[in-house]
Amino acid sequence: MKSAVVRVQFVTRPFGAASRQIRFGHGAPCPGHEGLSGPDTGEWAGRTLDEVSAEDPASVQRWLSDPEFAPPGGESVSALIARVGAALDGLPPGTHRPVVEQAVVRAGVVHALELPAAAFWRLDVRPDTTTTLTGRLGRWNLQLGRPLDP
Repeated sequence: MKSAVVRVQFVTRPFGAASRQIRFGHGAPCPGHEGLSGPDTGEWAGRTLDEVSAEDPASVQRWLSDPEFAPPGGESVSALIARVGAALDGLPPGTHRPVVEQAVVRAGVVHALELPAAAFWRLDVRPDTTTTLTGRLGRWNLQLGRPLDP
């Protein structure tokens, strides 16, 4: 008996050409995949990392080192991983191609490979790329080594 396969091809958004500084978001939506929306950064939304660091360096350091710490009014890395993981585990068989923020890809890979939450910040996800996870029988695989286009 063949089991149904779920394939998720995360497509990351490109950085805007006019934007030199990345700003915290409000959890950009992912139409058709609500659990795959971007992280909710609460009161930090709309501000740059430099701006928040200048005002509250201790909180930024804690956010980058403690997966349970959430920005004021926002979501922790652990909560993001749990939310994205639940969304992945609830996908029906077939191929899904959500356009997501880089943090969602990190969270998906951490969940899929059952990595510790601290690994989240150790994963580099390039903008305007595709990362593929395949799953069946309650287990996920990460596809690496995509061939170069000629």
